[in-house]
Amino acid sequence: MSTAIAPKAQIPDVAGQITYAMRSMGVAPIPRNYELFYEAYIGSNPALTRELAALGNSATQEELDNIGAKYFPRHAGRIFDDAHARLTIGLDAVLRALKQERSTLDSYNRLLGETCERISSRNHNSTDLLRSAIDMLTAATGDTMAHGEKTVENVAQRSQEMDQVRKELDEYKRIANTDALTRLSNRRAFEDRLISIFDNQLTRQTTALVLADIDHFKRINDTYGHPVGDKILATVASIIRANVRREVFVSRVGGEEFALIMEGVAVDDVVAVCERIRRTLESTPFKNSRTKIDYGPITLSLGICMASEAADSGELYNKADLALYCAKNAGRNCSNVYQEGMQKDFTKSWLIYKN
Repeated sequence: MSTAIAPKAQIPDVAGQITYAMRSMGVAPIPRNYELFYEAYIGSNPALTRELAALGNSATQEELDNIGAKYFPRHAGRIFDDAHARLTIGLDAVLRALKQERSTLDSYNRLLGETCERISSRNHNSTDLLRSAIDMLTAATGDTMAHGEKTVENVAQRSQEMDQVRKELDEYKRIANTDALTRLSNRRAFEDRLISIFDNQLTRQTTALVLADIDHFKRINDTYGHPVGDKILATVASIIRANVRREVFVSRVGGEEFALIMEGVAVDDVVAVCERIRRTLESTPFKNSRTKIDYGPITLSLGICMASEAADSGELYNKADLALYCAKNAGRNCSNVYQEGMQKDFTKSWLIYKN
């Protein structure tokens, strides 16, 4: 059996087509932009492709970087480096302006001193001396005040520019810490928040960690496909968020795993919240309105541990994970509180960003 080899001319010039698309949209031909267009070209991330196409022919670098930070977290590092450079330039400009202002004031002070000495001298005609001194001081004062106003204006402008950079950094941080599918906080943000629990020993006593996992989610993906699975994940996320107070930290920490950090609560309060989430999800229909396919019921298993039960963030996570594991073993679709004596025959690393 012979194997046909396509003529070289028929092999698609991927790089050329991507470069042409970037040029057509007026996009700068820099590596991070090329990466975005490459992902869009091969179609591995439909959501990215749609967002990129929606920009049309008027895409700004800021818009492209926002998409890059959303789908490629490493882009955020370059954005932060750029923001740091802009802040450094702004601060240098302010310092130069202030140093120049100080130099101007020093010169003005010297002029005042010299004028005072001349007025005190008896070797000059008093009338001419006063007229000359007044003219000199008037001109110097006017120049100094004008320079001061210019310095204030310059410093104010630089301050506005640096404030804009700060706002951009806040937005990039929000994007970098947000899960693109569910719009909840992501694993990176969760780990930072989890560690911070142990910064305050007083509030730690009334803080709880809840880990929640969608039951049989792999079977859902295998049966109905990942697009359906993604819709279910987004719906579960919205149900969890809707059933807790605004100040409760909610994140997606894995494929079908979510985490909640609740402060100022007793364990009975946490169980009540978990049960409310579980019952709401259990009674929520998951049907395709067009095909009438029923994907449900969709249920959650939840593991709960109070931070007072752990010495550090790693132990807290492992104990909540153990409680979740026991909830799965108990038949799923239930909430379980960590208790001493639970046996765990597996370990799972949670510091995926900090190792």
